[in-house]
Amino acid sequence: MASIKPKVQRKAQAEYSAKKGQIRAPLSKELREKYGKRTVSLRKGDTVEVTRGDYKGYEGKVSSVITSEVRITVEGVNSKKMDGTTIPIKISPSKVMVTKLDLSDKLRKESFKGEREKE
Repeated sequence: MASIKPKVQRKAQAEYSAKKGQIRAPLSKELREKYGKRTVSLRKGDTVEVTRGDYKGYEGKVSSVITSEVRITVEGVNSKKMDGTTIPIKISPSKVMVTKLDLSDKLRKESFKGEREKE
């Protein structure tokens, strides 16, 4: 059944570049003070803590970013199937908080070395 809300329809039909911008999560208080930013785009390798939902309190690295669904998977947040295998749970980026950034990428590191960074 399709949604009758125009806002939901626009998000569902958005292009890749628009959905990529929706995969953002708030920074922890320490990182917020250090970098002067409130939210950041999530990437594979960032360490996040789940803040809402059934998996609240779990902390782990982002194992994949699913842009088409605007969801992420976190290491250690799995569900067990009836046959015994485990599958990763897809979590909305709004339900996590970034506790450690993966700054191995040169361009990403440069974007955080702004004038507001405190030493």
